Amino acid sequence: MEILKIEHLKKRFGDKEVLKGVEMTVPEHSVFGFIGRNGAGKTTTMKTVLGLLKPDEGDIYVAGEKVIYGQTATNRHIGYLPDVPEFYPFMTATEYLNFCGEITGVNKSESRKRSEELLELVGLAGEKHRIQGFSRGMKQRLGIAQALLNRPKLLICDEPTSALDPVGRKEILDILQAVKEQTTVLFSTHILSDVERICSDIAFLNDGVIVEQGTLAEIQGKNRTEEYLLETTREEEAKNLLQVFPNIQELQKNQLSIRGSEETLFKVLKYVADNKIPIHKVEHLEPTLESLFLEVVKG
Repeated sequence: MEILKIEHLKKRFGDKEVLKGVEMTVPEHSVFGFIGRNGAGKTTTMKTVLGLLKPDEGDIYVAGEKVIYGQTATNRHIGYLPDVPEFYPFMTATEYLNFCGEITGVNKSESRKRSEELLELVGLAGEKHRIQGFSRGMKQRLGIAQALLNRPKLLICDEPTSALDPVGRKEILDILQAVKEQTTVLFSTHILSDVERICSDIAFLNDGVIVEQGTLAEIQGKNRTEEYLLETTREEEAKNLLQVFPNIQELQKNQLSIRGSEETLFKVLKYVADNKIPIHKVEHLEPTLESLFLEVVKG
């Protein structure tokens, strides 16, 4: 079942058409990577899903209900973490979550229980400091806890790891991976290694449209090419192979890319064996998400 469905979404700001007919579905209980360059329209799409921007054309459905601009009925299904979440700095994490529970109508006992669960989940249990003393990573973790407070069916995160150090990024990604049992996670990003680490499904947004969408495995399989890496022990041996075989390309010093069928690879390896050329390794190269992204956004 899809938790989010976007149909022919268009949005223009003045003479700039940002979204040109976005079509996207997000499966329930997936971790969905929404990928695009900075300025590609990811945030515009998500704000439209939240009913904060009025689409020029198209329809959006959350948990089967149509999103209507200016109304918040569908937002009861959504938790939202902006790229820079804002808090009351004089509160503690517990006070803030209890306050959020109160203003959203959660009874006090349930709010306290849920706050404790979530602070444990995001690694802030027992944290007594005021939020003003929190690091960026701690604020992001608290933002996830706040977004999950009402047990949403869809958790939307806008660039949640973009300004974090490697440790902070790992903490956020671990949390997002863990919460998929409770909800569906949609997060926009341009950090492709984050997507490869935790996402089951992805969509590439480029020039206002979705140019590729599906499971990560499906997209990698569909775009698989026959490419092999051969690494020699000495630079002169790599140069020799480059001269003999025109379909070999240099990746970096001593590392060569062989494109073609297995027969092409076997010809190269026969030459290597016949000429007693020592090599470090030979391996089949799988397409990386970075190479796929660059392919779909080129031009």
